[in-house]
Amino acid sequence: ASKVNTNIRELEGALNTVLVNAQAKHEEVTLEIAKEALRSMSSPGVISIEGIQKVTAEFYDINLKEMFSKSRKANIVLPRSIAMYLAKELTQKSLIDIGQAFGGRDHTTVLHAVKKIGKDRTGDAELNRALHLIEQSLKNWQ
Repeated sequence: ASKVNTNIRELEGALNTVLVNAQAKHEEVTLEIAKEALRSMSSPGVISIEGIQKVTAEFYDINLKEMFSKSRKANIVLPRSIAMYLAKELTQKSLIDIGQAFGGRDHTTVLHAVKKIGKDRTGDAELNRALHLIEQSLKNWQ
């Protein structure tokens, strides 16, 4: 909580990050798990998966928890796929790491999202605009 001083939504996001990381590792929440999960929050200027998830969820006006859910509703799948795409494009994380950050998804699920959004981006001006706006928000957010 001492690292999050902007608003309650960011604090909730930090808590969700810790819980998802512990769940992905099939471990109880410990101080070490929390430090590892939140390490990216203390690195200004570095775009993290957690930051991408938060900004994308806010952009599409969905609950951050839905990024980790198993929901297949279109209004959830698109933002989740976009966040996975941006995580691959803007971070140095592997497909496996990205999948774990999205509720323990398989790396092939991440790869499918990355390929689909990358392909759709070229032919869909609205999607391309949304990606650009989210990227700009991420750069300003950091």
